[in-house]
Amino acid sequence: MTAPRPLSGRTVLVTGGTGGIGKATALGLAALGARVAITGRDRRRADEVARGIEAAGGGPAAVFVADMSSQSEVRRMAEEVLGQLDRIDVLVNNVGGYWNTRHVTADGLERTFAVNHLASFLLTDLLLHRLIRSAPARVVTVSSHAHSGGRIDFDDLQGERSYSGARAYNQSKLANVLFTYELARRLRGTAVTANALHPGVVSTSFGAEDPGRAQRLAVPLLRPFMKSPARGATTSIHLASAPDLERVTGRYFADCRPRKSSERSSDERAAARLWQVSGDLVQAT
Repeated sequence: MTAPRPLSGRTVLVTGGTGGIGKATALGLAALGARVAITGRDRRRADEVARGIEAAGGGPAAVFVADMSSQSEVRRMAEEVLGQLDRIDVLVNNVGGYWNTRHVTADGLERTFAVNHLASFLLTDLLLHRLIRSAPARVVTVSSHAHSGGRIDFDDLQGERSYSGARAYNQSKLANVLFTYELARRLRGTAVTANALHPGVVSTSFGAEDPGRAQRLAVPLLRPFMKSPARGATTSIHLASAPDLERVTGRYFADCRPRKSSERSSDERAAARLWQVSGDLVQAT
């Protein structure tokens, strides 16, 4: 008789699950027995990954297609998720990107902040009651060590006065950690945990859409030393599945171990302010 796999009977939603770390995370969780759902911008790619998930032993995968830079798309997708998934045991906020030049979304927001932070903030808010109803449940958010170089510029969150791709990225990754810690505080007593992670420097197509000069020069040289997507996904998979983390919340991980995040990420006043500002920007409930 085959022993049950660790995530048998659990439903996991992975955003940005059609490539890189997200795809590797989805495949890894499927191999552990989870029912996996993924989000992506491209239907063809998403369906292809879904077939790979099924082949990995995860059973049929649910696919949700949306451009998460658009709040209306996130809201539409959340409705579809709630309509199709009767429970959500784990939400992996993996979607993200890097843009060297400033882009504006359909909502008039700077794209890095909108995709890397606000999309996860809004989606989590929209799915929160389902997560609480499914508890014990987990929210896992992919940040980066780059958060340590970030600063939340509340006077210029959208980079309208001054924009740098690296500065916008670092700010968004700091926002991921602040969001995680504030979410953990707000979820006390619900049996829903919230943790953030640094996946490592991973060899993917990340940032290829609009790379900076330094990125174009450095990445080909560094690629042989970067982690594979499968190795980069190990901490996400660990946070989503490890039994001993069921009650661990409000922590930052790297290489599957808790680490101390930056001093700025522990600023509770900044986290509360960011939560309020983010809620106003997405008109959250």
